[in-house]
Amino acid sequence: MAERGLEPSPAAVAALPPEVRAQLAELELELSEGDITQKGYEKKRAKLLSPYSPQTQETDSTGQKDRNQTPAPTAAQTSAPSKYHRTRSGGARDERYRSDIHTEAVQAALAKHKEQKMALPMPTKRRSTFVQSPADACTPPENVSAPPDVTATTSSSSSSSLRPANIDLPPSGIVKGMHKGSNRSSLMDTADGVPVNSRVSTKIQQLLSTLKRPKRPPLKEFFVDDSEEIVEGIPQPDPNQPKPEGRQMTPVKGEPLGVICNWPPALESALQRWGSTQAKCPCLTGLDVSGKPVYTLTYGKLWSRSLKLAYTLLNKLGTKNEPVLKPGDRVALVYPNNDPVMFMVAFYGCLLAEVIPVPIEVPLTRKDAGGQQIGFLLGSCGIALALTSEICLKGLPKTQNGEIVQFKGWPRLKWVVTDSKYLSKPPKDWQPHIAPAGTEPAYIEYKTSKEGSVMGVTVSRLAMLSHCQALSQACNYSEGEAVVNVLDFKKDAGLWHGMFANVMNKMHTISVPYSVMKTCPLSWVQRVHAHKAKVALVKCRDLHWAMMAHRDQRDVSLSSLRMLIVTDGANPWSVSSCDAFLSLFQSHGLRPEAICPCATSAEAMTVAIRRPGVPGAPLPGRAILSMNGLSYGVIRVNTEDKNSALTVQDVGHVMPGGMMCIVKPDGLPQLCKTDEIGEICVSSRTGGMMYFGLAGVTKNTFEVIPVASSGSPVGDVPFIRSGLLGFVGPGSLVFVVGKMDGLLMVSGRRHNADDIVATGLAVESIKTVYRGRIAVFSVSVFYDERIVVVAEQRPDASEEDSFQWMSRVLQAIDSIHQVGVYCLALVPANTLPKTPLGGIHISQTKQLFLEGSLHPCNILMCPHTCVTNLPKPRQKQPGVGPASVMVGNLVAGKRIAQAAGRDLGQIEENDLVRKHQFLAEILQWRAQATPDHVLFMLLNAKGTTVCTASCLQLHKRAERIASVLGDKGHLNAGDNVVLLYPPGIELIAAFYGCLYAGCIPVTVRPPHAQNLTATLPTVRMIVDVSKAACILTTQTLMRLLKSREAAAAVDVKTWPTIIDTDDLPRKRLPQLYKPPTPEMLAYLDFSVSTTGMLTGVKMSHSAVNALCRAVKLQCELYSSRQIAICLDPYCGLGFALWCLCSVYSGHQSVLIPPLELENNLFLWLATVNQYKIRDTFCSYSVMELCTKGLGNQVEVLKTRGINLSCIRTCVVVAEERPRIALQQSFSKLFKDIGLSPRAVSTTFGSRVNVAICLQGTSGPDPTTVYVDLKSLRHDRVRLVERGAPQSLLLSESGKILPGVKVVIVNPETKGPVGDSHLGEIWVNSPHTASGYYTIYDSETLQADHFNTRLSFGDAAQTLWARTGYLGFVRRTELTAATGERHDALYVVGALDETLELRGLRYHPIDIETSVSRVHRSIAECAVFTWTNLLVVVVELCGSEQEALDLVPLVTNVVLEEHYLIVGVVVVVDPGVIPINSRGEKQRMHLRDSFLADQLDPIYVAYNM
Repeated sequence: MAERGLEPSPAAVAALPPEVRAQLAELELELSEGDITQKGYEKKRAKLLSPYSPQTQETDSTGQKDRNQTPAPTAAQTSAPSKYHRTRSGGARDERYRSDIHTEAVQAALAKHKEQKMALPMPTKRRSTFVQSPADACTPPENVSAPPDVTATTSSSSSSSLRPANIDLPPSGIVKGMHKGSNRSSLMDTADGVPVNSRVSTKIQQLLSTLKRPKRPPLKEFFVDDSEEIVEGIPQPDPNQPKPEGRQMTPVKGEPLGVICNWPPALESALQRWGSTQAKCPCLTGLDVSGKPVYTLTYGKLWSRSLKLAYTLLNKLGTKNEPVLKPGDRVALVYPNNDPVMFMVAFYGCLLAEVIPVPIEVPLTRKDAGGQQIGFLLGSCGIALALTSEICLKGLPKTQNGEIVQFKGWPRLKWVVTDSKYLSKPPKDWQPHIAPAGTEPAYIEYKTSKEGSVMGVTVSRLAMLSHCQALSQACNYSEGEAVVNVLDFKKDAGLWHGMFANVMNKMHTISVPYSVMKTCPLSWVQRVHAHKAKVALVKCRDLHWAMMAHRDQRDVSLSSLRMLIVTDGANPWSVSSCDAFLSLFQSHGLRPEAICPCATSAEAMTVAIRRPGVPGAPLPGRAILSMNGLSYGVIRVNTEDKNSALTVQDVGHVMPGGMMCIVKPDGLPQLCKTDEIGEICVSSRTGGMMYFGLAGVTKNTFEVIPVASSGSPVGDVPFIRSGLLGFVGPGSLVFVVGKMDGLLMVSGRRHNADDIVATGLAVESIKTVYRGRIAVFSVSVFYDERIVVVAEQRPDASEEDSFQWMSRVLQAIDSIHQVGVYCLALVPANTLPKTPLGGIHISQTKQLFLEGSLHPCNILMCPHTCVTNLPKPRQKQPGVGPASVMVGNLVAGKRIAQAAGRDLGQIEENDLVRKHQFLAEILQWRAQATPDHVLFMLLNAKGTTVCTASCLQLHKRAERIASVLGDKGHLNAGDNVVLLYPPGIELIAAFYGCLYAGCIPVTVRPPHAQNLTATLPTVRMIVDVSKAACILTTQTLMRLLKSREAAAAVDVKTWPTIIDTDDLPRKRLPQLYKPPTPEMLAYLDFSVSTTGMLTGVKMSHSAVNALCRAVKLQCELYSSRQIAICLDPYCGLGFALWCLCSVYSGHQSVLIPPLELENNLFLWLATVNQYKIRDTFCSYSVMELCTKGLGNQVEVLKTRGINLSCIRTCVVVAEERPRIALQQSFSKLFKDIGLSPRAVSTTFGSRVNVAICLQGTSGPDPTTVYVDLKSLRHDRVRLVERGAPQSLLLSESGKILPGVKVVIVNPETKGPVGDSHLGEIWVNSPHTASGYYTIYDSETLQADHFNTRLSFGDAAQTLWARTGYLGFVRRTELTAATGERHDALYVVGALDETLELRGLRYHPIDIETSVSRVHRSIAECAVFTWTNLLVVVVELCGSEQEALDLVPLVTNVVLEEHYLIVGVVVVVDPGVIPINSRGEKQRMHLRDSFLADQLDPIYVAYNM
């Protein structure tokens, strides 16, 4: 439609020689079909035209340049009908949809939108991803930089190192020493320190402004949130919607079937008659590739060859006693579309042998689109034999040793070649058995249903014969007429007219195959002219192709045609093709009354056909229907808006001897009213009898008794559902408006897929997509059908063009059909699955879309406009006061939710603890009492001990460090010292050195040498925030801190004193420091939270002692015990286990730095096995590394003799909800090498108290519960059974430590809540930290977090610390160590991580779990919100082609499972989502990187 460059004028073209014009037409066709690229087309075209017009070349190239710069043409540039034959298009599904009226309507609708310009944000795409040169457009590019496959063992270690060694990233923008508290909403609106003018932000602003526009239909169908259950939204019918008002229709009868004396008793008898009496008469002519007649089969030849084949099938395939085929068996007929002669012989040979032919397409590859379903059909028909021609057999795909490949899903077949030379001549006395036609099956025609399953429609011999009689009467066939058939002769009208009716009436069929049509589109018109054919069988496509090529033929005449049967005339869009063809070919003798549209279906066969008209009689009228009315199933003449009208032509009258009624498409087959659209049903002997082997579906389709509105049956004649939607108009004319297969039911309204395709094509599509390659289908998402449009994009279309086209298609469909498109995807040229005749295999396309293997190159999702049935956002009710809650719980007999560990006071201990209040004193005492007892062993990647420390060695080392601090650092007691060491014993010695000198140690993870820019700022920040007077470190790290690379990341000139402790003078302190009181500060614990907050807490000496004591009692640690530790020693409980506990309890710690595991995955488990360790501690990252990396190496572990039966407790140190899936897969995986499933457990700690729970050795196993996710969003806990929908499995985080008390509190009212209610976890314990160490020392917030009282119900006025985590306590039936019933604490998640969306509280991990499950290529996922938009970031571990497949899948799953619409989907490389040392995702950091445009995403999709 768009003008192409500067065209030579029609006159100039007409002046060209005919052979040049033919080549031009062929080029046009190739381009429209997508067989040639735009570039190739223009090159060849220029070459053809260059001898005739020297200017064309230059103008053309400039046109090309301009086109790349100009935006898509405006609505005004529509092509006028006069230029009709110059428009480029084509393809198998194309011109059915061509309608100038419709094009104008669409352009008008778009012009209306033009005024309110849509400012949609364009998706961001990494340039490398889909850059295609036109040449390799058909094969998607191999991705050069494919990220490693994370599933394999070897690469799993490398994939983990993609993440820059688990960095603790600096907090975003502002440094805070304390939590942001729960007031996150105010921070969400600013960019939190990130400049808002980055590219991403502008796109998001753009997106937001489009979302702010009012959605067009103000829909009332919101869900009501009935306390717990969300009622599925049943859309309320629109009170103003049109309703049918006519009377109930009465079935319409066709004219009676005439009784003609010489009609044969069976079709085979007709063949016998003509074969014996009129042997020389032509029956069928086949054409060669160029369209020239190549062979004519006479009736005599057909009869003799069919006899030979019948005899061979029955007598020559097996032995006499064991024939391979018996009458009634099914055989497959596999013949190509260019070989009608062999097919006809085979078909009639089967009929004569009384075996049942099942014609199917020639399989091209092992996995054809839909091929597997064809296999199911063959299997269910019990087919073991396939008939084919020698040439076809040679062309079938073969294995290496020359056998035919086993096609996917097919039964084992024996192939029989039916060429004459292989057939045996029957003896003189052999005659086939030809009985009069009865209800026994004659043949089976396959049909693909909407879902893609293939069913066999069985046609009886009687129906085959009666249908021939009805067609002969309706079409007025007479002997000797020539028929040109352009259709597929294996099925439908091509078979009925071209193979059956022609034999019945001794006619001559000229078969024009699809391959000839592609090279010579005018061939069928030439055949009509050459043979003076009376009848031609075509589709709209063939009319259109002939129009494109018609200027090559001045001298063809169509005056002989009395019937041009348009077999897809039932498609509402056929009318414009028929009109255009007539206007062009009337001058060639085509008579208007010769155009005869008909409607057919596999089940009902010919439903209706327009009879050949009388010359000069008025042509039947058209129906101009309102699309809005149609969507409600009502016939209304369109008056209001000419843009949304559908013009349909009739398909004639009911067949002779038939009867027709219209019934409601769904539910009972109730008769429709006269002004209502329904499914057309026909009753006659001329339809199919059943779906082979499917009794249930057969009953609903082939044995329908219509009922009246009262429900009583109307008559007793069974009808057949035709699968066509339509109505009977005035004068009993039949009108078809669509197919059941193309029906899209969206929010209670019906839309037709073909109509939507037509609207999409009426948007100037030429530059962007191929006309014939558009698929429309619906997918079910969130309780409704959603429309998906998929098109093939031209390789030369620019991103802007495609995006422009996509947004305009959305607008056009919205205006004309008043329905939103859920997803619009463009795929590279030639990648959609094809049907055998070149159309699109819709069900296979839908399957690929749903499983995420369509590989689009452009995608646009519009869930915001489509999904109108979301539940109403929750309104916060004014809360009930804490006192009322308390009283309510008492009245209901519910206990207050609290729990406690064992009481420290009742546990007797040795004198050691009473004697020493300080850890430093305990180390000195151990150095005297047991100087040679080894406390620490450090291992390297090979598992060898690189360093040990006995009590005395550690004490001496610490003394030296303390003296250096005084001498070199000139430090005073109370100064802060940063310890910057890799995990090891040096770190421990430096820690005690500080305590000896009276300094306050601050352990900090050293920067990563390969990734200074990301890791060094965190170090710098902690150094600054902690006001450190000095940094203790190793020589290597000292050099790194002062290096040039470091200077690029931070200011290296202002570091405090840096002391390296590699070579220390042998000098000891005159006396060791002793703090005056145990409340003095012992050390500072700094950590970056998942929300990107850097927080430091103060740990006093008494808290350190209490912590070590609690851990000792819970884990029963004594000096004879050995534990293995594989986690980061820089903060929290990890630091305490690494540095403090061994000195306190005297047990030996085997230290395994987690980084060493990346070089040797076996290290941790091998160490546990080697030292027969009973208690081991690790982090989630370590557990994940082992699960992923050793998943397929359990046998290797066995051969190495690794056995884990020694493990009593394997504890994951964590500050989050337990990751049950990971724990369970770890337990299952290593069960085979002795790991007890009871061994694995987790700890729970937070910033205010680093160890609240730890499983320990005594007490019951951790319990699990299932809670309802929907209730959780409402801040409620509802326990459900395993397997309940929307349920979430939670596990207890170990047992509460001795001396720890926990209470669950409502974070707003600060009142206690009842058992099994959700609230914030508050803790009281002697080892709680004594406050935040902040720059501001803002005491109010600090007091709030560390010294809070309950607002009600606590007479003792206990001081509690707020953990900032949501959870609940539930009393179980188990018995605790104290003998009482055990109270289990379940952690749900951190408060400041939760997302508040639509008034509900979501935990990111729940959404992430759903997303990670959705596609095999999602390695990791993280979500955050930005200005009320939900952003989902997924790491893609597959090839980049799959990036866009993830967008609809992610959107669907979040909508289905969480009732949320995703605003932005970001696809990134593996390792981009930042993870901290505890294995937790740092979502806020990710958010800031996204907004600052630092992620280098593969693709960013903005959902509209």
